[in-house]
Amino acid sequence: MTRLLIVWVLNAVALMAVAHLVPSIHVTSFVAALIAAFALGFVNTVIRPVLAILTLPISILTLGFFFLVLNGLLFWMVGKLLNGFTVDGFWAAVFGGLLYGLISWLLAIIIPFGKKSPR
Repeated sequence: MTRLLIVWVLNAVALMAVAHLVPSIHVTSFVAALIAAFALGFVNTVIRPVLAILTLPISILTLGFFFLVLNGLLFWMVGKLLNGFTVDGFWAAVFGGLLYGLISWLLAIIIPFGKKSPR
């Protein structure tokens, strides 16, 4: 449970960093970033796998590049649904989604979570 909370906060920090680096992405406060990180996590866990399966033929035809479009569309959708987190355009969403994933991944590598107990 603690690991989940740490990852959630790290994703909110990553979202704040993306908003700082990309001028077309705006986050009004850290609380808005926490809510947006939760929404992005939910969308990526529940909606993205379904859409990935439905769009698999076009993803195969584009050699996987359509997954970038799908990621950008979902990032943009969350920006449209939430107050305090806005994405001004499609290409900003694609670039912001890529940058958000990269920063989240780097933060997860840099900050240790402790050893996992074998089961």
